Amino acid sequence: METSPFNAVHTVGDGPIMILVTGATGKLGRLVVEGLLKKLPAQQIALAVRNPEKAADFAARGIQVRRADYSKPDTLESAFAGAEKVLLISSNEVGQRLAQHRAAVAAAKKAGVRLLAYTSILHADTSGLALAAEHKGTEQLIRDSGIPFVFLRNGWYTENYTENLAPALAHGAIVGSSGEGRIAVATRADYAAAAVAVLTGTGHENKVYELGGDTALTLTDLAAEVSRQSGKTIVYKNLPPDQYQGVLTQAGVPGPFAEVLVDSDLGAARGELNDSSGDLRRLIGRPTTPLANAVSAALQR
Repeated sequence: METSPFNAVHTVGDGPIMILVTGATGKLGRLVVEGLLKKLPAQQIALAVRNPEKAADFAARGIQVRRADYSKPDTLESAFAGAEKVLLISSNEVGQRLAQHRAAVAAAKKAGVRLLAYTSILHADTSGLALAAEHKGTEQLIRDSGIPFVFLRNGWYTENYTENLAPALAHGAIVGSSGEGRIAVATRADYAAAAVAVLTGTGHENKVYELGGDTALTLTDLAAEVSRQSGKTIVYKNLPPDQYQGVLTQAGVPGPFAEVLVDSDLGAARGELNDSSGDLRRLIGRPTTPLANAVSAALQR
């Protein structure tokens, strides 16, 4: 039977292949590392993090932890040394990402990295989302570097909604500006599993994966599911963009980030956060996490 790149198993050849994960103490990064530990010895994994103290628990399990700061190229060169596969988890500093990623790509090139996987955004090359510009630029930097790559174009996280249900439960409403746009959400665990599959599998070189959940939802669907499970009536209120931005800023969201959130909702209304490729399901070898499961987990916290 022909082996598919979606389910190929990583095997070690002449020696251990070091997999380096950047941003490994973040929410997505930690899930990726835990997934790698289920498939590989700790000695084959290294972490590049800004604050090694935050990765002390991983160090205690035998993983090599290296100090690395996207804004300090010299730290990246030493952190990437010896790595054969790197997962570049995108910086969370919107507006500074491109320069930071340029330094990381240069370090990967100098280190002789044989596969650079990058967590991008859904449909990065064609997306009209403000968030997509730096991802598109980073993808081009990676292509220009000549390093074999994998673009993991992650869609919206279910947790973007489920981690902040308290206001909805308190006020009986989820607010936004996405209209009835369908959003192919998936959980962080789903996206992490895709990264693990790519890092520990074969046949993924120079592939672009559009990653989204099996079932796209509207925020009306989300409100209905939260209502069903909480026993409280929750509705979705679709607001004009300026009004939604006002709600966000009144809630303490910094102005520039509030603008990004509103822009993303307007993109969702245009269908830019929807996808039906099935890439995520095939990569992880199972269905993506249903909304009902994610809401249930959130309400039990």
